[in-house]
Amino acid sequence: MLIDTHCHIHDSEHFPNPQEEIDLAKANGVEKIVVVGVNPADWQVATDFADKYENVYAICGWHPNYTADYDAMDMPKLIRFLRHPKVLAVGEIGLDYHWNYSPSSIQQKALRDQLRLAADSDMPVVFHAREAYSDLLDILEQLPPRPYLFHCFTGTLDEARRALRLGAFFGCDGPITYKKADELRQVFSLIPPHKIMLETDSPYMPPVPHRGSTNRPAYIHLINKVLADLHNMSEEEMASQTTQNATDFFKF
Repeated sequence: MLIDTHCHIHDSEHFPNPQEEIDLAKANGVEKIVVVGVNPADWQVATDFADKYENVYAICGWHPNYTADYDAMDMPKLIRFLRHPKVLAVGEIGLDYHWNYSPSSIQQKALRDQLRLAADSDMPVVFHAREAYSDLLDILEQLPPRPYLFHCFTGTLDEARRALRLGAFFGCDGPITYKKADELRQVFSLIPPHKIMLETDSPYMPPVPHRGSTNRPAYIHLINKVLADLHNMSEEEMASQTTQNATDFFKF
């Protein structure tokens, strides 16, 4: 059994036939799927999608690349979505200094506000970080730790160690299968298996041999295989461990 803990198959532009994606994923051993609402309009889409399909769940939050228009007055709207029974976490929130779609000061304001909300709501948090791990970890190290998941982790070994000291989990995606990703594979080989979850981030970052095509939850077994090899585990053992990790974190 496998769980795709992070994808965007509710995006009708990339996935015009979502039932087909869900059926294909199930045929490849995927038991549950988590879709991600990244801004206020998307929260509704993601939540409606989770409502429509069995064993599909959602998380909701202001993705840092969508925070240019962030307004704390909209926080009650997010609170309403977080109360939905199939919304499992606040996310993906964080910092992104690569695209610079939003000033870092606004990103950090949105991040801190949502971290307070997660604490008040007693919910786990899923992070997005790109070229910003150090600043994100600096902020988190000043706060009481919560259940954290670093989606699509691509940080350094030192950054992984800092996150582990916070008790965090790490999302493992398609890039771990890429030919030039030796450094990333080394980092994940040193992260304990009980701290790793599988995710595709579909439609982005398809694993080998599907690079250049649309990623889909059905491909997650390819990520699981590479991860299992790194830890000298069978594919079944790694699937069981990562599924247990996701179940403990999201409390399905």
